[in-house]
Amino acid sequence: MQANLRHLLVTLDQATELSALQDTIVRLRDHYGVAHMVYHWVSADGEQYGCGTYPLSWVQHYVQKDYLRIDPVIIGCFKQFHPVDWKALDWSSKAAVAFRAEAMQAGVGNQGYSIPIRGPSGQFALFSLSNNTDDTDWAAFTESNRRDLILCAHSFNQKALEVETKRMPDPVKPLSGREIDVLTYLAMGYSRSQVAQTLTISEHTLRAYVESARFKLGASNTMHAVARAVSEGLIVMGGAARAARGGWPGRAQAAE
Repeated sequence: MQANLRHLLVTLDQATELSALQDTIVRLRDHYGVAHMVYHWVSADGEQYGCGTYPLSWVQHYVQKDYLRIDPVIIGCFKQFHPVDWKALDWSSKAAVAFRAEAMQAGVGNQGYSIPIRGPSGQFALFSLSNNTDDTDWAAFTESNRRDLILCAHSFNQKALEVETKRMPDPVKPLSGREIDVLTYLAMGYSRSQVAQTLTISEHTLRAYVESARFKLGASNTMHAVARAVSEGLIVMGGAARAARGGWPGRAQAAE
């Protein structure tokens, strides 16, 4: 098994065109014995690029319906830096329920696992696999293969960056202090009204700061702007953020 995986990754490393990535991901899908495997790069302008084994009809339907806006996997993984089991994501909205039903009907599978990838200049991509199996077997499979799947994910992304250099986002423009404040509070979990109240500005002014930051970051939406600002080191999260002025959701628990 390991010898076959090494051979596939060596083949991927030697690839010089996109067709080789598609061929390798099909063979990697078969190696792991899952229903589907996909590498999905979401560009800063909202364009999508990738390779994988989903039915072409589902891929075309996904793009035509602009499901990038409501896909819980995309939305949830924007907020994550570690592998994510799809069942741990929020599928509670009506749009997400309908989307999941369509995906199941298209043969995507009842289980899924995605590895978020953060590349240079705020690049965001996902490496995902899906299958039809029960929760226990799926948990055992993902746990036992986690390290190798992370290696596969970053190998695909590295090769995609080499082959598709024109898709890389432009370097980000500097953000103003106020734009950094706004994105930082949004990243902490504030609602827009809470951010406006904390910064003593109107929600109309807040929207202007958000739109300006999105433009500078080349982001397709607010969540993408936050994710890109984090990946570029423009806003500070975690322990250092706890020293920020004002309160935010969860601060009391974090201080205990």
